[in-house]
Amino acid sequence: MSAALARLMQRLAPPEFSTGSVWLTGAGPGDPGLLTLHAAHALATADVVLHDALVPADILQLAATPHLESVGKRAGGARTHQMRINQRLIALARQGLRVLRLKGGDPLVFGRGGEEALALAAAAVPFRIVPGISAGIGGLAAAGIPLTHRGLARSVAFATGHDLHGDLPGSLDLAALARGADVLVFYMALRQFPAIAAGLLAAGRPAGDGVVFIADATTGRQCVHEASLAKAAARAATLDHTAPTLIVTGPVLQLRRLIAPMQQATPMALADTNAPQAAGGLS
Repeated sequence: MSAALARLMQRLAPPEFSTGSVWLTGAGPGDPGLLTLHAAHALATADVVLHDALVPADILQLAATPHLESVGKRAGGARTHQMRINQRLIALARQGLRVLRLKGGDPLVFGRGGEEALALAAAAVPFRIVPGISAGIGGLAAAGIPLTHRGLARSVAFATGHDLHGDLPGSLDLAALARGADVLVFYMALRQFPAIAAGLLAAGRPAGDGVVFIADATTGRQCVHEASLAKAAARAATLDHTAPTLIVTGPVLQLRRLIAPMQQATPMALADTNAPQAAGGLS
């Protein structure tokens, strides 16, 4: 830590992470440098961390506690039922522990943080919600894509590409999205993108519109792929479906070729790789 950063931290008085409470915290899109100071404080203070599959190992290594529990849910893979997560948060808090619930991105943006907050409130367990940088914002910035731009895009829509069963949500009105927002950002939509692309084309989005796929956004593994909307479904089929991928379409994509070549986007790296590793959960 630089002397200037150390002085800054000394001037800040973080709120108490009290025993018997839960912090529902966003870890950001992947780059450890995009953690908020509240999130860093929670990692340094928590007695136990329950984390999603999308939280990178570099961030988990910052936890002071060895008690790390994976409660992730990944499409097509192992998953922990939400009710079980809710019950675990309540049980650990009632043991008098400081419980950090760490989620990729922002806890309230397709992260089920609202469900967990409701469960904690119903159980009279005190909690704090710590916002994080959502992947749909941070990931685009890391790829050199302005989310909005004067004269090009004045509206944005965020949508999830799958429901509880991994299918395209029945409530997703692609025609309304196509007409209602200049920029569309889809989370967790790679498997369902052929249907999404067909719906957007049917609703009148031009076949020549650009589509960008951003895999592992903001990390050292970040990879960006481009296609036209007409060819995006075929492009999606060639990509790694295990990597978390954002899908973006809209007029702002044309600016990427001007911005990205000169953009500095190296993620923050760990100086100490000997931090505690996951050691299982508490009883």
